[in-house]
Amino acid sequence: MEILITIGYIAICVLFFSLAIAIHEFGHFIVALKLGLRVERFSIGFGPAIWKKTWKGVEYRVSWIPLGGYVMIPDIDPEGTKAIEGGAESKEPAKKTISPWKEIAVAVAGPGMNVFLAIVIALILSILPSEKFGELTCEISSTLKGSPAEKAGVKAGDTVLSVGGKKVYTWSDMQVEVQIVGSKETEFLVRDKTGAERTVLISPMQDSVTGIFAIGALSLPKENGMTHWLPDRNPFRQIAWDAGSIFRVLKGLVTPKEMKNTAKALGGPPMIVENIYKSVRNDFWDGLGFLRYLNVNLAVLNLLPIPVLDGGLIMFALLALILRRRVPEKVVSALSMTFMVLLLGAMAILIFRDAQRSWRIHTYKPEAEETAMTNTVTTVTNETDNASN
Repeated sequence: MEILITIGYIAICVLFFSLAIAIHEFGHFIVALKLGLRVERFSIGFGPAIWKKTWKGVEYRVSWIPLGGYVMIPDIDPEGTKAIEGGAESKEPAKKTISPWKEIAVAVAGPGMNVFLAIVIALILSILPSEKFGELTCEISSTLKGSPAEKAGVKAGDTVLSVGGKKVYTWSDMQVEVQIVGSKETEFLVRDKTGAERTVLISPMQDSVTGIFAIGALSLPKENGMTHWLPDRNPFRQIAWDAGSIFRVLKGLVTPKEMKNTAKALGGPPMIVENIYKSVRNDFWDGLGFLRYLNVNLAVLNLLPIPVLDGGLIMFALLALILRRRVPEKVVSALSMTFMVLLLGAMAILIFRDAQRSWRIHTYKPEAEETAMTNTVTTVTNETDNASN
């Protein structure tokens, strides 16, 4: 029975992940059709097809590499996807010159559909009277013996106000900042029960199994069953929270002092699927909250001005409007191919790193004499009862 239950949860994970991709590509697809553009292919995934069917001149397919998806639109596609996919020759002219505004409309439609789905999910969650919302504060209930927090003099009742000069308002904020500073000795501004503020120096420790950094402190117990992906009942504040957390990571990736540790904390599709699984297994609505976050994530990342992403297409179209001339097709194709290879390479590294991490976690056998500190740090990856850091 447990096996069947697990298979059911996995099926829900696949459905959620596929839905986020499909809704994005559907946005491109439907707007392109409405604008009268040629659409050759609608694919969920990359590479060889598992299943495909041609209907009304459009090839629909599900492909083997589940790292995303694409819609092949010859009139605006810079040919990079065609080269990666190995052809897909069209009998019609290779490409028509169309208005940059149409290119922008098609490009924006994908992220726009992700945001639309995220808002719909947030609205559904907001009207569920039994659902629990809220976010843990940065107040500390206890510290572990011998932990960095205890050694720095942090005590129960202290509230963390900032990490490395960055203000933190919730436990999630603090966890993100700790991952970004890594093991570097960092200033933590804390306030005690009397309201007095002081600065302490803490060097977070890294768990050898999960790779996660922590200071060895526990939060106050969660109240009302609140879950990590449901910080606010107001749907628009939820979306703002989602976007804010993503922008914080992006900022870390372009900040010289933070980019190394931020890059180490990133995860690929395996980590996404694992988070979906944990969320759904904990509570279906928690999983739906993660799906909301995932859609906002996809929208923001796809709007980055990088060739081969939607933001890159928007960038080239805006240049055409401003300069009154298009970037040469050869330049666009070369940049798209280059960044496609770079992105696939980065994805491969993330997948390999996620696989290593997952293997360590599932094969880890703690010795009887190991301290509770190690076990508590490991629980950071599974926010269930009390949160740890």
